[in-house]
Amino acid sequence: MIEKRNLFILVVTLWTGFVAPAAAKSGDPDAGAEIYTQFCIHCHGEEGDAVTETADRLNPPPRDFTTAQYKIKATDFEDDFPNDLDLFRMIRDGMPGSAMPGWSDVLSDQQIFDLVAYIKIFAGLEEEELGPSMEYGEQIAISAESIEQGKRLFHEGDRCSECHGKEGRGDAIKGLKDDAGFRTWPRNLTKPWNFRASNDPKDIFTRISTGIPGTQMPAFADPTSDKQLTAEERWHVANYVNSLAKTERVVRPENTVVKADHVNGELPDAVDDPLWEKTEPSTFFLVPQLIGEERFFTPSNDTITARALYSDTEFAILLEWDDRTKSIPGDETAEKISDPEIAEDGVAIQLPVKIPEGSEKPYFGMGDATNPVTIWHWKSGTTDTPQSVNLINATGFENIEQRDAASLSITAQGFYQDGTWRVIMKRPRSGVDKEKDIELIEGKAIPIAFAAWDGSNSEQGSRHTMTAWYWLLLKPDIGARPIVSAAFAGFLVFGVLLWWQRSASSKRATKDV
Repeated sequence: MIEKRNLFILVVTLWTGFVAPAAAKSGDPDAGAEIYTQFCIHCHGEEGDAVTETADRLNPPPRDFTTAQYKIKATDFEDDFPNDLDLFRMIRDGMPGSAMPGWSDVLSDQQIFDLVAYIKIFAGLEEEELGPSMEYGEQIAISAESIEQGKRLFHEGDRCSECHGKEGRGDAIKGLKDDAGFRTWPRNLTKPWNFRASNDPKDIFTRISTGIPGTQMPAFADPTSDKQLTAEERWHVANYVNSLAKTERVVRPENTVVKADHVNGELPDAVDDPLWEKTEPSTFFLVPQLIGEERFFTPSNDTITARALYSDTEFAILLEWDDRTKSIPGDETAEKISDPEIAEDGVAIQLPVKIPEGSEKPYFGMGDATNPVTIWHWKSGTTDTPQSVNLINATGFENIEQRDAASLSITAQGFYQDGTWRVIMKRPRSGVDKEKDIELIEGKAIPIAFAAWDGSNSEQGSRHTMTAWYWLLLKPDIGARPIVSAAFAGFLVFGVLLWWQRSASSKRATKDV
């Protein structure tokens, strides 16, 4: 287990380009100004204050360089500013989980240091003597013992779980804002690919030690804090946080197929049924809906995981996605931490009405005039209404037919726990209206797409996240045929060898005579 985790750390380290330059170089602010105008001004603005039209469509918003407040720094917690190497790394590697890309494939190291020299001018830092990197002491290696100690410290007195939640998914019931008044969310520690720095224990140790300036993430190296941790304790917590990574739910570009396994008998109704764990999960990125009339730019959900099963008579799909809040309109606690326009949480799957014979699929935005789609849409309910599932047929955003899901015996049930929704949707495989509903045929590649709504993020209607088309495959139940075929082949080979041996023996006997 630990060896696999260390391998994952290595992969993340290589992916993020963790290795920093040996030392900061002197930058030319005049050269940096030209680079800024070409690449940075659209988001960060002419004056570096992030007052741009682009900024209104980004979550989180771009950095305001005039404040000299940076979330990621490796200087001591008492130092107000990052050093040049911190700024260099933020530009070179980007900020995962945000719209800030890495620029290492566009700019040389020297150009990045030129840019660092220029952006410091916005806050009057060009003459500042910025502090050295913090002291890390002796790093404690990852081990089962260290992880266990870190877990104890993480939960002790709700030191970290107060905001990051019991399982580290950032689902604690708190409404947080940064110093600029923007809504912020505690980091989902099970998704290290969204860490603004990386999942390397040294980076995690840095965040724990220095905090995140401008947010409610405190510096646990601060001796005045009643939650202070020693350097050794911070290493233990860093190792524990590193261990929370859900590597089986990483989006893998090559995995484009939800593979449904055949089950003899009843399909499970419980999300924790062992049958689901035996089924291969497929995880996909969720992106904001930008093709409909009411476009959506500021999502909170970023991935969805699907597993599927089928029997001779029924099909079931389990959808899982992390959502920091259980959005139930009318619930006082839910409304307290949500945006003003709270709505129900939701999830949907989209399928074509007809399985394409060739490569052409319906338009992934609710189909088109010649290629209709059918949609199963689950909602989490309110304090006055229970969970529900709707059946929709569409030939585009403007041509939508609402149907009775019960008429097709479509059912859906959602379960929320520790920052994760799990929803099971079921439908019979037979008895469908072939003009409006897809036949779920085993062995056929069936296009499938997903959508999700976070009601606490004011997501409803066309304001949601979505995927492009992927594939659903009901894997043929080949039963004992491979075994029978292999046995037959084995007997055939054995028979040929036996015939060859006897034939050879007969020829030798004839020759001897």
